[in-house]
Amino acid sequence: MFPSIARSLLFISLVAAQTVTYQAESATLTGVTVGTSVAGFTGTGYVEGFDTEGDSITFAINSTKSQLYDLHVIYNGPYGDKYTNVVLNNLAGSQVFLPATTAWTTVSAGQVLLNAGSNTIQIQNNWGWYLIDAITLAPSAERAPHNVTTTPINPNANAPAKSLLKYLGSVYGKNILSGQQDPASLEWVTQNVGKTPAILGVDMMDYTESRMAYGARSTDVEKALEFAKRGGIITFVWHWGAPTGLYDTAEQPWYSGFYTRATDFNIETALADTTNANYTLLIKDIDTIAVQLLKLQDAGVPVLWRPLHEAEGAWFWWGAKGPEPAKKLWDILYERLTNHHGLNNLIWVWNSVNADWYPGNDKVDLVSADTYAQGDHGPISATYNNLLALADDTKIIAAAEVGSVPDPAQLQAYQADWVYFCVWTGEYIDGGSWNSLDFLKETYNSEYVLTLDEIQGWAD
Repeated sequence: MFPSIARSLLFISLVAAQTVTYQAESATLTGVTVGTSVAGFTGTGYVEGFDTEGDSITFAINSTKSQLYDLHVIYNGPYGDKYTNVVLNNLAGSQVFLPATTAWTTVSAGQVLLNAGSNTIQIQNNWGWYLIDAITLAPSAERAPHNVTTTPINPNANAPAKSLLKYLGSVYGKNILSGQQDPASLEWVTQNVGKTPAILGVDMMDYTESRMAYGARSTDVEKALEFAKRGGIITFVWHWGAPTGLYDTAEQPWYSGFYTRATDFNIETALADTTNANYTLLIKDIDTIAVQLLKLQDAGVPVLWRPLHEAEGAWFWWGAKGPEPAKKLWDILYERLTNHHGLNNLIWVWNSVNADWYPGNDKVDLVSADTYAQGDHGPISATYNNLLALADDTKIIAAAEVGSVPDPAQLQAYQADWVYFCVWTGEYIDGGSWNSLDFLKETYNSEYVLTLDEIQGWAD
């Protein structure tokens, strides 16, 4: 019923209520090869390589109608955690996480909106060295209404924090809030796009003790206060320079001290007990940041607070020793800031997708992810659906950092209900290769995208 065609292209008509498997070895291969040495694969082999940029598998698929399908990838990951890019019809794509495994494993790759007629699905090299056995497609079920909570995890959350979370819940699934990291980049959007983002992203980075010791200074809190007076929403990330142990070499300068590669600070040993010097330094750093957050609380400004971001990537020291120390540090941060310092204006935003790293629904207000795919304005649906499952659809979901802005039409078609996006600073917003000016203007003028002028009075 589903014959292969010439040139090793699978050309199969999809019909409703049916799961179809497409063997990787029968697709079009670019820079990759067919292997058979790892037992357990389906079909006649699997595809390996993915060690060079441009390596890919391309599946050709015929659909009887335009419809949304669930996509899964069957893979083996013997070389550690990896990512791959899945691209539909050379346009919309998703970055898909492939956790380390020595068994053939099926992972969700989100959804694809197939056109009636011919389509292509391409698996592209990202973090290479994984084995691909096959993909499967099945018609997507209608998504049930969201069941998210808008009650903060902090029982003493103040009125501004409660209002912010309630407001996010009111737009979730109906609109997406626009956001921009860094005040200078936000001003670039205003001047060049003609609209101002609803959310300003700022950083506690240069308030960190180890960076201030080298002369770093910041005015991000003052800039956040100014933006809040204009009716905007604030999100703070914290590039937390290691409290000690910075290499400060030509290869790893002090200002890279939040990276695992730039410090010998060991979070696991620092958290082994509460009496060692490195634990004391962690607490001192948290106390220093609390001073800045209290300025925002005193001014009545709630904060989308995103510490320990991208932990599962392990490129930051707080994630370098695996999930347990990172989750323990999250608990310490919450207890110290909330219970010791009385910070009740924080909405706690978790920023990793892997379930092993998740602190739990009782410790997180929002879940989020950071995704970078140059020039790809797809809906990031695989990541969204993974976050949906992570919190059992009880938490609002945010695209806390993006390189390329997702297309509003794609977001709605895929039901990828990100509550906000926040574009990273510099070339990501103004360089033209991640986001063209024409696309930004089109996006910011979409009725689906909310800008600063459209959210005035959100707290009410």
